[in-house]
Amino acid sequence: VQLQASGGGLVQAGASLTLTCADSGRSFSSRNMAWFRQAPGKEREFVASISWSGVNTEYVDSVKGRFTISRMNTRRTMYLRMAELKPEDTAVYFCAARDRARATRPYEYDYWGQGTQVTVSS
Repeated sequence: VQLQASGGGLVQAGASLTLTCADSGRSFSSRNMAWFRQAPGKEREFVASISWSGVNTEYVDSVKGRFTISRMNTRRTMYLRMAELKPEDTAVYFCAARDRARATRPYEYDYWGQGTQVTVSS
């Protein structure tokens, strides 16, 4: 499994961005996936997760209604659509994969991408 996150950038508050996580492996469609983020000086934080089928999703309260997680198994790709971005969303965003049920803690995930920086200016 090799996860590659991309799509980060510098935007103004209120703008939108879509992050992409591409998996070069063959088992993407059977894995539960998630996005985490880590701001400077803070612990890695759960953002959203999606089941292998795409049917079940979960979000941290601070992004509900603004972020949307999705996946396209035929393309072995996961997305995070981020709208109404706020300065407090500034962080490095990581995608992660897990062979078991969805989870919200970083140590529960088996595979990680390298991270993509999102910076939101006020």
